This record gives sequence, structure tokens and C-alpha cells, in this order.
Amino acid sequence: MTQRQRSLTCLLYPVLMLAFLLLPVSARADFGLTTTDNFYTVDTGAGLVFSIRRIDLGVSTQSPGDISSLQINGVEYQDQSRGSQINSGFDWLYTGVSAVTVNAEVIENDTIKITVQAGSLTHYYMARRGEPRIYMATYFTAEPQAQALVRYILRTKKSLLPNGPVPSDISQTVKTVEASDVFALANGETRSKHYSNNRVVDWKSIGASGDNVGLWFVRDNYEGASGGPFYRCLLDQGTATDQEITYIVNYGEIQTESMRTGVLNHYTLEVTSGAEPDPDALDTSFFSKMDLLGYVPTKGRGKIRGSVLSGQDNNYEYWAGFSNAQAQYWRRINHSGDFVMGDMLPGDYTVKIYKNELAVYTYPTAVTVAAHKTSYLDSIYITADPAKDAAIWRVGLWDGSPQEFLNGDKVTTMHPSDVRMSSWVTAPYFITGATDTDKLAAAAAKNFPAYLWKSVNGGSQINFKLTSDQLKAAHTLRIGITVAYSNARPQITVNGWSSAVPAASTQPSTRSMTVGSYRGNNTTFTYTIPASAWQSSADEWNVLSIYPASGKTGALYLSPGFSIDAIDLLD
Repeated sequence: MTQRQRSLTCLLYPVLMLAFLLLPVSARADFGLTTTDNFYTVDTGAGLVFSIRRIDLGVSTQSPGDISSLQINGVEYQDQSRGSQINSGFDWLYTGVSAVTVNAEVIENDTIKITVQAGSLTHYYMARRGEPRIYMATYFTAEPQAQALVRYILRTKKSLLPNGPVPSDISQTVKTVEASDVFALANGETRSKHYSNNRVVDWKSIGASGDNVGLWFVRDNYEGASGGPFYRCLLDQGTATDQEITYIVNYGEIQTESMRTGVLNHYTLEVTSGAEPDPDALDTSFFSKMDLLGYVPTKGRGKIRGSVLSGQDNNYEYWAGFSNAQAQYWRRINHSGDFVMGDMLPGDYTVKIYKNELAVYTYPTAVTVAAHKTSYLDSIYITADPAKDAAIWRVGLWDGSPQEFLNGDKVTTMHPSDVRMSSWVTAPYFITGATDTDKLAAAAAKNFPAYLWKSVNGGSQINFKLTSDQLKAAHTLRIGITVAYSNARPQITVNGWSSAVPAASTQPSTRSMTVGSYRGNNTTFTYTIPASAWQSSADEWNVLSIYPASGKTGALYLSPGFSIDAIDLLD
């Protein structure tokens, strides 16, 4: 090299180095695994670099198996004072078990797998060359005892990911409303981690975004979770410092069935430029090479086909639900009545048809799914839709939801005490015309409270008249509820006649109506009202009063109560 060339090189070297450093990480990263005493660090080669803690440093907020660093294009997004982890840490899942082992390996040069073993739970982190994703999978044969749930909490810096669900952003709250997890702003609006929820069927990804960046969990088919297609649970909490994006596998609130174990639950953390990712773009077929506990490939699964479904109301969305002790699935049914549920684990399944969220048909026998085979259902005709029964009047829609009732459109995103709610104490409602169509029944419901509590509104009234012929006969009153708290059930009076107190329905024992969900076990209470209970004249108003009955007590919104699906008086 000549002296002139050496001089030019010296002059250009700082410029070239600066240009190199200014390149995005994705343009200069190299896929690979780095091992130190404390961490396994994975460079995806796509701008995402993350570290998994290997050892226990004795810090209560950090555990072996945590994500301890999450860098996107060189910027640290992980809260450095806490780990991203299952529950509150892998070392605090099972009673008497604090040991956690963490191992890593490169598979076929293009894939990295990190395995975290903690008692009866195994968790995997996986990365593929050139993809800005962390593929995760969790398998457990026993439910963790410390918190009786399984959820992965990604704890990221809120300053970098400020755009999360507003109802679950507690960063500006000034007082506690309920327990230690429902709060209020200075103006009386409420916020809670519970209020970011959506029905499982309504979301494929959850996350938050910032300046040209987004972090999203993309869910699997949820076969190993519990609660069915309409289950709601917390998805996020925004604090003053953290954006806690939470992927629920099994959750403690409002569980309507036993937790499922022995199933591989997988979910993917994906980095985007901000927008939600396309879930259909994910390809997890490489799992077959990963030696994952509980993994069942497509060839080891089967399907169910239903070719004829009739009796449905095309104004509603219908779902087919499939469940047993090991797995759950669901499929939307098109208006032709056809549906196929594929990729199912072998086993015997209960099959139910739902009109919106109300089960209106149960297949008479269990349906067997076998590997690599299709099971066919006989023709299904919906016979258990209560909306098809002739009614003198009807308030609300028989669809498994209280959303058409007063405040029913708000109860999943705010506390019942929120200033945006209308008063739960309502004037008696008067039925002044026909309510025998869904449109009129829904209109009538707008003045009747979605929830009735023992210590808030104490119940509500419906006033109605009967014709001379109707006054001569006994009639059946039906009250459908979607969930009840603290053994509440409806007791009624009609004029001077009182019903017996019915038996309580089977419902979740945890909070429900204050934590963003009306989803429990739909139950219909029936009352035969004798002709002697009616007024003597067609010109007189009959007064129906509905009260929450329960031997239990509670303060205000934690007093016994229930959620209304529909109320009708049959002809």
C-alpha cells in the first residue's frame, strides 16, 4: 500500500465506522447464541437480541429462566429491575421447589432453543434465523401451586411502548376502588388490568406500540387453556414504569371449568414497526424438529365435520364448541350451516352449538376424534333456543350476554362505579306495547339494569298488563342470567304473590361482575305464576319485582348479584 493510500484509509476509516454504526442492527446482525456464566444471549439476526438469565442471583423480582434483556435495534425494552417470566418467577411456581435449570442449544444451524425446567413446568424460548420473533411454548403436568395459574408476563418499559389498552392503563390513577387491582383517575373514570380484556374469539394478538415499534403476543389455538371461546381475562397492565403484556394460559378469575394440563401451549412474541402482526404469517411447523414436550404434529391430529345445521337465526353469529378434560376448540359456523374443526387432539369431545354466547344445542353423544381421520356429525336442528318460544312480553335477547341492557355495553371495560355508568338504580319499567321481536325486546332492555345487586340497586321492577284471557291462566316467567356472584339468584314477587327462593346456580367463586366479565355459567330460572297472582282487571298494571336472594352479604358491588341475559313471560 502506498503512502497516499494509507493516508486516504486513515481519513476514511472514521467515516466508514460511523456509517456502519448508524446502520440498523438488522442490517449488520449475525444470528447466533452467546453463552456466559449468567446469561444465554440470542441474536435473531433481525434486529432483536434477547438474553435469558441462567442463574439465581437471590433477587425476588428476577429468576432463572427470565428474559433479562430485550433489545430492538440496540434499544433496551426490558425493565432491568424485573424479569419477564411465568407468573412471578420460575423459582416460585411449586411449593418447596425453587431449583430452575436453563439449557440452550443450536439446532440445524438456523434455530436456537432455550429450555427452562421448573418443577412440573417446562418453558421453551425459540428463535429462527432472520426472524424478529421469540417463539414460546409452555408445558406443565400440574398446575403451579404458588398462584394457581399460568401466565407469561412481558415487563417492558412503558416510556418506549406507551400505546397499550387505555382501560388497563393505571399510570395516572389516584385512588384504589376495589381490592388492590381496580383504581380510579381524578375524574372518577376507572382503570384496571382486568379491563383490557376481550373474548378469546375476538383477538389473535395482544400488545403495545411506540415510536415505529410494536411488541405483540400472537396466540395459538388456545387448546390447552380453560374457559371456552367467550372467556375473558386480563391481557395488559400499563403502570407508571412498565407495560405488562400478559399472555394467559390458565387464569384464576372466573374459571367455569377445571384447568387443563398436559398440553403444549405455544405463543409467539413478535416485533413489528407498530402494527399488529398477521397471525396467519406464522409457521410453527419447525416445532416438529424441536423435541418439545407435549408436541403433537398435524399427522397425529384429527377433525370433526358438520354438514347440516338448521334452525338458526341469521341475525346472530353461531359457534360450534368442542371440549373435553384435555383440550378445547371452537369454530364459527357460516349461514349455510357447514363447519369443519381441524387440528384436534385425539379424544372424545362434547359438542355444543352457541347462538352468540348462549348454548342452544348439545350433541347427544360424545364425538370421537382419531389421528388423521375425520369424524362426521349427523344433521343438527336447533331445538333449545328460548327465543323461539311464544312470549307475552320479552325484555332482552336470549343470546348469553347482557350487553343490550342498561350499562351492559360498558361492564367489560370499567368498574360498575365508574362515572361513565348510568345509575344502576332505575325507575320501574312499564311495558306499553308488544316486545315479541328481538328488536323490541332489545329496546325494552335499555332501561333495565344489566346487573342486579343486593346492596346496590336491590333489584328492579317491570310493570305490564294482561288481556282478560291471559288473566285467567297461570303463566311461566323465565329469567336468564349469565353469571352470579356470592350465590345470588333471582327471587320474584308479582303483586302480592312471592316465589320460593330457587337453588343457587353453579358459578365461579371469584369476582366476576367487577373485573370486566359477565361470562359465567348461563342459567335459566323458571317460575310458574298462578292465575290468582294477577290483577283482576285488564286495565290494571301487574308489578313484577326481581330481587337478588342470597344468604351471603357484601358491600355494594361485592354484594351478591347477577347479570341478566333475558326476561320473558310465556304465553
